[in-house]
Amino acid sequence: MSPFRTKRRWQKGTYMQLATERFRTFVYTKEDMDAYKNGRPIDPRKVTQRSLARRADVSQTMISLLASGGRTGCKPETAERIAEALGVDVTVLFDPKEATSTIKLAA
Repeated sequence: MSPFRTKRRWQKGTYMQLATERFRTFVYTKEDMDAYKNGRPIDPRKVTQRSLARRADVSQTMISLLASGGRTGCKPETAERIAEALGVDVTVLFDPKEATSTIKLAA
C-alpha cells in the first residue's frame, strides 16, 4: 500500500480536476510511443496506461482520456485509486473542485 494512501472525506459534490501535464509525467502517451518508434529513448519511470488501469481498477479508456485531455475530471474515489497506483499523493495529480451542473464526471 502506498504511504500516501489516505481516506479523505470529500465534501459532497466535489470532483477532482486533473492536472494533465503532471499526469503525463507518470504515464506513457501517444507522443511518447511515437518518439520511441522514431528511435528516441523512453523514460523508464513511466507506466503504461494499461498497467495503470489494472493497478487502479479503472478502465483503460478512462486513463487514456485523462492522458489525452479528453476528460479533465473524475470522482474523488477514482482519483485516489489512480494516485495510489502511481504511489503519489492525490493532490500531486488532482485539484479538488466543487462540481457544477455542466461538468460530466467519470466513475
